[in-house]
Amino acid sequence: MGNISYLAIKTIIFHVVKDFFREFQFNVLAPLITTILFVFIFSTLDRFYTINQSTSYINFLVPGIVMLVIIQTSFNHLSEIIINMKQIGSFNDYLISPMSRIELFISLIISSIIVCLIIGLINLFILSIFANFETINLITSLYYMIICILIFSSLGALTGFLFFTWDVQSTISNFIVLPISFLSGTFFSIELVEQKFLFIFQYNPIYYLVNGFRSSFNSNYELNIYYNLFLLTLAFLIILFSMFIFKKGYRVIF
Repeated sequence: MGNISYLAIKTIIFHVVKDFFREFQFNVLAPLITTILFVFIFSTLDRFYTINQSTSYINFLVPGIVMLVIIQTSFNHLSEIIINMKQIGSFNDYLISPMSRIELFISLIISSIIVCLIIGLINLFILSIFANFETINLITSLYYMIICILIFSSLGALTGFLFFTWDVQSTISNFIVLPISFLSGTFFSIELVEQKFLFIFQYNPIYYLVNGFRSSFNSNYELNIYYNLFLLTLAFLIILFSMFIFKKGYRVIF
């Protein structure tokens, strides 16, 4: 324990979080305005589309939108940071520093948790104006938020670590992360999906993540042990694999 560079970890966390919110008009306000417009437009469907007798469409939509924001922010945040550091040459300074690559990975993940939790809570607070939630289980919602951030921040860090150009980062974001997040029951209930397409959701682990987060806004929420063990195992394996690649150091720099 004495060999852990606590000061270096704390310094990187502070720097990354401060750097993100320094440009809050681009990183916070602009996505928030886009999200509000999304909810405002979809809220017009509320009078025509209800999930069930006790849940309106807007109450169903808001948690999905919040998770969508967290998914995209957590992936793009770290992948963009690392690729940007590679292109300006500052990533080499981290690699030759006395701290280990595992400590660097942990620092980036913790900073992403802080950033994405703040972004998620801001969006949840603002978008709750459009909804009418009877209850919010804050502990459960934070639990699903953190699992989501851990999964996609690790994937984002892995993407930034292995690749060097914005083209690859954008390709992964637009053709893998975005479809996964959209096909996770974000905007609609899978009860409306035809039977032959249900496998897309049933075999998408992010669907259970979004569904669990959405359930934390219901007063009759019941914890599904099997789904949560599956999500925790998935998060653990992704973190472990990303950490291994960081330690291995395959093609880190040109």
